[in-house]
Amino acid sequence: MNRTKEKKVNVRAMVFTAIVAALICVASPFSIPLPGLVPISLGTFAIYLGSALLGGKRATVAVAVFILIGAVGLPVFTGFTGGFGKLLGVTGGYIIGYIPLAFITGIFAEKFNNKVLFMPVGMVLGTITLYAFGTAWFMIATGSGLLAALGSCVVPFLIGDGVKIAVATAIAKPLYARLNGYLADM
Repeated sequence: MNRTKEKKVNVRAMVFTAIVAALICVASPFSIPLPGLVPISLGTFAIYLGSALLGGKRATVAVAVFILIGAVGLPVFTGFTGGFGKLLGVTGGYIIGYIPLAFITGIFAEKFNNKVLFMPVGMVLGTITLYAFGTAWFMIATGSGLLAALGSCVVPFLIGDGVKIAVATAIAKPLYARLNGYLADM
């Protein structure tokens, strides 16, 4: 590969990664508070979609950028909050859990070439990892038992996350096909 081609590919990859990070930053603050301490957020939807388009490594970088932007205080976390304290709070495990969510979802999209049957499998496996990490963190932060934490942090989100996975899959496949010429060279 010549040097000019290599630079174009790297710039294109950086641009698409930045766009996905921006999408996560825009979507995540919008949330619906629930009776417990964990709100419903559009952040997971943005990560599902971005990971299906970028693949595991670049989607993970996009999520890391989002987390860093929020950690320095910009209001990109749920409820338009930010700051390092939010990462240490009861929902911090879910924010950090976005990293394996993006990686697993993106790896499945890459490995199975964004086939509609496998894309939601990667999203579900990534979500299970997100739930496990975030719920464990929640239990430590609140002193809750497993059943109470599952009742607050997992059960209320199952249907919503299922809908987000279905919609992200429906959007990602045609969007990937449309952008394939740009995304394939990254």
